[in-house]
Amino acid sequence: MKLLMLGGTEFVGRAITEDALNRGWEVTVFHRGHHAPPGGATAVHGDRTAPGGLDALAEGEWDLVVDTWGGAPTAVRDSAALLRDRVGRYSYISSRSVYAYPAPAGLDEDGPLVAGSPDADATTYAEDKRGAELAALDAFGDRALLVRAGLILGPYENVGRLPWWLNRTARGGPVLAPGPRELPIQYIDVRDLARWTLDASVAGRSGAYNLVSPVGHATMGSLLDACAATTGGRADLRWTDPDRIQEAGVQPWTDLPVWAPAGEGHDFMHGGSVAKALAAGLTCRPVEETVTDTWAWLGEIGGTPPQRPDRPAPGIDAAREAALLGL
Repeated sequence: MKLLMLGGTEFVGRAITEDALNRGWEVTVFHRGHHAPPGGATAVHGDRTAPGGLDALAEGEWDLVVDTWGGAPTAVRDSAALLRDRVGRYSYISSRSVYAYPAPAGLDEDGPLVAGSPDADATTYAEDKRGAELAALDAFGDRALLVRAGLILGPYENVGRLPWWLNRTARGGPVLAPGPRELPIQYIDVRDLARWTLDASVAGRSGAYNLVSPVGHATMGSLLDACAATTGGRADLRWTDPDRIQEAGVQPWTDLPVWAPAGEGHDFMHGGSVAKALAAGLTCRPVEETVTDTWAWLGEIGGTPPQRPDRPAPGIDAAREAALLGL
């Protein structure tokens, strides 16, 4: 297989590139040149937001394109139009954020969607992802796969959610743990996303698929227990009532990454149906493996994870955490 990876040097793109290389595929990585792609890939450079930014892709044929773009849909529109007649299939890494909020628990791929346009400049994340979906469909039709990922965790994470919890539990002492322990969470290990995306592309699957772990695969308790155990067992998880946390002005998802209290927000982020993806071969590794491997990766890079410049670093500061715990 010949893969053209649009991106491919950080997090999701890197995991997909590595998976493809491990399969023995011929991989071309198109990126801006800010980070080196995995060894074994051929790199070509360009900026999709600049005039002439796709010139490096004016020639060449590939079996598959995988695209992780999250900005203006016009970038996907232009690349898909350029490649339409020289590529077999186009797999776009989208997001469950394309569903209209609020979304009830159990929502599948037929749920209502936000508005989006393939001709739009950057607006909001959800609308940008939906516009990019439409751009891929316009160019490739039933040769387009839309991978609607949920929360993505694992090695190479450059958003900071799981790395923050790992570094916090590594410091030890009392840790503000947002309850209840049994609150279910949904996420996808980036390597499981990569494997499923390439398998589904080879199998000729098309259309939209929610890609996240099944409800019940993990809970806040199993995630934080794994973080505490993996980082040395020095953390004292203090499970705290969610109402108390919110009354103190602590923000779910940002101040306390991954966590969303029961209600509309939790149903939207952690309650989606993945029956379609499971039927199409999705398997999810245990939460303990995701946590352990991410901690090992952090150790390899010195403990400080990369941080996307367009995303604020997550996590509650130590003084606020201590005050809430009464320390």
